[in-house]
Amino acid sequence: MGKKRIIKKTEEELLKEREKVEQALKKEVKIEPSKKISAGRVYISTSYNNTLMTLTNLQGGVLAWTSAGNIGFKGTKKATPFAASKVAERLVQKAKKIGIEKIEVLVKGIGSGRESAIRSLASRGLEISSIKDITPIPHNGCRPPKVRRV
Repeated sequence: MGKKRIIKKTEEELLKEREKVEQALKKEVKIEPSKKISAGRVYISTSYNNTLMTLTNLQGGVLAWTSAGNIGFKGTKKATPFAASKVAERLVQKAKKIGIEKIEVLVKGIGSGRESAIRSLASRGLEISSIKDITPIPHNGCRPPKVRRV
């Protein structure tokens, strides 16, 4: 099998690696300190399978997002109200880093995590100016299938 060599990195290589990691962390939130944003929108999308939350500025540019699956919930646990509240907590942490204090909430979908996500956003210290339901509703929708003959 031969001898096994242990590769030791020099101090210069370790410093370069550390700089790369620090730059990657800085890129995670792409907000310059001079451009502090104090208001934004939170889009909550709940389905029977998952809860997604997106933080945007008032123009609609995405600043941060998270989901129940992203946090670590698997299977049917992703659609629970508990998972939705954890998603909201994570999003509030990201919003605080950016500097957002006032938000508009837009809720879409029919999942069980709608209400708990909004409650969690409010209890974590974000000021909610409005809550709007943007769930798409068909107004007579598409044509139904023809009657089945047996």
